[in-house]
Amino acid sequence: MNGAESLVRTLLGCGVDTCFANPGTSEMHFVAALDRIPGMRCVLALFEGVVTGCADGYARIAGRPAATLLHCGPGLANGLANLHNARRASTPIVNIVGDQATHHRPLDAPLTADTEGFARGVSGWVRTATHASRVGGDAAAAVQASRVAPGQIATLVLPADTAWDDGGVVADALPVPPPGQVAPATLRDIARLLRRGEPTLLLLGGAAVHAEGLALAHRIASATGARLMAQQSNARIARGRGRVALERVPYPVDLAVRALSGIAHLVLVGARTPVGFFAYPGKPAYLAPPEAAVHVLARPEQDSPHALAALADELGAAAAPIESAPPAEPVRSGPISPEAVARTLAALMPENAIIADESVSYLRGSFANTLGAPPHDWMQSTGGAIGGGMPLATGAAVAAPGRRVINLEADGSAMYTLQALWTQARERLDVTTVIISNRKYAILLGELAAVGANPGRTALDMMDLSNPDLDWPQLAAGMGVAAARAETMQRFADLLTQSFAASGPFLIELVV
Repeated sequence: MNGAESLVRTLLGCGVDTCFANPGTSEMHFVAALDRIPGMRCVLALFEGVVTGCADGYARIAGRPAATLLHCGPGLANGLANLHNARRASTPIVNIVGDQATHHRPLDAPLTADTEGFARGVSGWVRTATHASRVGGDAAAAVQASRVAPGQIATLVLPADTAWDDGGVVADALPVPPPGQVAPATLRDIARLLRRGEPTLLLLGGAAVHAEGLALAHRIASATGARLMAQQSNARIARGRGRVALERVPYPVDLAVRALSGIAHLVLVGARTPVGFFAYPGKPAYLAPPEAAVHVLARPEQDSPHALAALADELGAAAAPIESAPPAEPVRSGPISPEAVARTLAALMPENAIIADESVSYLRGSFANTLGAPPHDWMQSTGGAIGGGMPLATGAAVAAPGRRVINLEADGSAMYTLQALWTQARERLDVTTVIISNRKYAILLGELAAVGANPGRTALDMMDLSNPDLDWPQLAAGMGVAAARAETMQRFADLLTQSFAASGPFLIELVV
């Protein structure tokens, strides 16, 4: 058995059975091992940023890591932006990065790079294999590291000779430590705080915004009068009828400060202290009122649902009914607007859908208009690196066959990773992509105003995606995905209905 074969067998034994890949020469023995060893689903992507974004979306929905297969340092570098997003989402991913053979590396051949250095900025665990006999153990350690709460990226660099040499040894799966528990004293302190009845906000993140955590937080809020809110960017939120309606901390600083005003206490539950996405002249960096006291119920690496359950019990908080928003009605007339688009989506989406949201600016203010949708999961691009939405949707669809994935995607962002459409077509994935086609980098126009700039023609031209216009139906067709353009609400509603009724991927260019 060579090192590559021990690697594949160890990954499978550790529960990693999906690999998103863009392999090169150094990884050919890993690729060959996949032919000889059944059980690993390999999904080809045409760009490494798609590979890493797919692994992010997959793990967010599957709840366990996928592997990536990347070619040397430059291949890893191509995937770093979406690994940055995945790190911010606390997503477990196991990167396998090929490298020069150990005896060839000193020759400084063209693809030689500081692969470990590239990896460290996004990884919680990095190791370079040194011998075929150790590859299996290294792989087991990588999987274990990726699953340490709340989840992190583990990168194993695989020199070519450690893959092709004989002497590989399959390693057993290593135990994963459970997430930390909140101390009883902390629970008692937060309970005393809540009983005082002072204006308090529970800011939720991580597993606290999954269905179980939200229901527990709702019990606490109903019993104490505390407010609930989600942090600004979240890996996955449970939403829709029958679930707790949750606002997020707004992106614009002024709106965020207003939303958080009046609170005397901020209690973090799997969330981080809210700060501005950027600094702006004359505006605060911290978004909560300066006089508000900050308390921590559960850190991101701790078991937030367990902490919420224990706090509810400490308070004697009974189960509380959840008031659902009424079912939405599709908008089939009038102008296209963010509100009309959101309400139509909420009315027509199938139950148990998954939203991958990279609409950036256009739908930012219409989150509340989807509360009347059927139960669904909502994923965001958590790190601010552009190009996460299409790969997120693709990976989620691989993880959840039978669930419709809906990708809300800005046209500028989509151009970073439109190769994901090809993977959707190749894998026949049930993804509906809605391109918000405003033919501009609209978010940057807002940022110009936010920093007080007075742009001229040169600046405005750098934010203009027309001249020539992007033709999304043709771009999608070139990747093997059926597509159509919508310029009215009636056409948009019809195309959504059509895409949900059929299998496979479909793209709608919504001209706004």
